[in-house]
Amino acid sequence: MRLSLQTDYSLRTLMFLAVRPKRQTVAAVADFFQISQTHIGKVVNHLARLGYVRSIRGIGGGLELARSPDEITIGEVVRAVEGNVHLLDCVAIEDVCVIQRRCKLRTVLDRAERIQFDYLNTVRLSDILPFELSERVSQATASQLYSLAPVAPATEEGPSAT
Repeated sequence: MRLSLQTDYSLRTLMFLAVRPKRQTVAAVADFFQISQTHIGKVVNHLARLGYVRSIRGIGGGLELARSPDEITIGEVVRAVEGNVHLLDCVAIEDVCVIQRRCKLRTVLDRAERIQFDYLNTVRLSDILPFELSERVSQATASQLYSLAPVAPATEEGPSAT
């Protein structure tokens, strides 16, 4: 399965909001990921309609998760944003192909899709964040966690103190 850019940006936006204790802006998300504000604006609008993000207008407004990261699975976000995620049309639609009624490939692809989503439905947004949610961190610390800086190697005594 190949995900669309909208799904990629949706997942990134949810991760960004999940690690920040304060409301954020479309501009902050776009700047962080170096993505167009227009694209992020559309993604946020869609995520808000789907119930993943709350958008508050006015002074003190901004973007925040509408649900706990523990309550959001990657599988449900992918399905909600992508819509049809079938590898081939014949998996979901009858009489698309002349050999469809006898084709074993359809069954194999259907099973592969189910296995993939069964797994994605077990992974919560909180599982893919770079820290424990119970350790709410500042925006500066969250930015460092998402930076591309190399991680110091662990020693025999444990992780290095950097």
